[in-house]
Amino acid sequence: MTGLNIMVVDDSQITAKKIRAMLESLGHTVVQTARNGREAVARYAAARPDMVTMDITMPDMNGIDATREIMAADSCARVVVVTSHGQEEMVRGAMEAGAKGYILKPFDQEKLRSVLDKIARM
Repeated sequence: MTGLNIMVVDDSQITAKKIRAMLESLGHTVVQTARNGREAVARYAAARPDMVTMDITMPDMNGIDATREIMAADSCARVVVVTSHGQEEMVRGAMEAGAKGYILKPFDQEKLRSVLDKIARM
């Protein structure tokens, strides 16, 4: 599976760059980025990505609320939550908000590929 248009949402520029590099090396295109949930919601409609990688813990609006708003606007949206170990309750909240899957930090390119492939088939 290659060629997805993906939106990367993360308040850490280092993490966002790392995810972008992995995605591009897997053959995907990062069509939009956002530094918080509010930016993600505002930019989602214009970008219309095939998938979104969404950090949970961010300033202004967290990834759970942003996922909920994106899903309300587009019930077909595919959001992958990116989170740290120890945030199981937050992952549960994101899944209840409509996220299709999650990936735990730190992760490598192969783990990212596996999660994206699984969600792309949904």
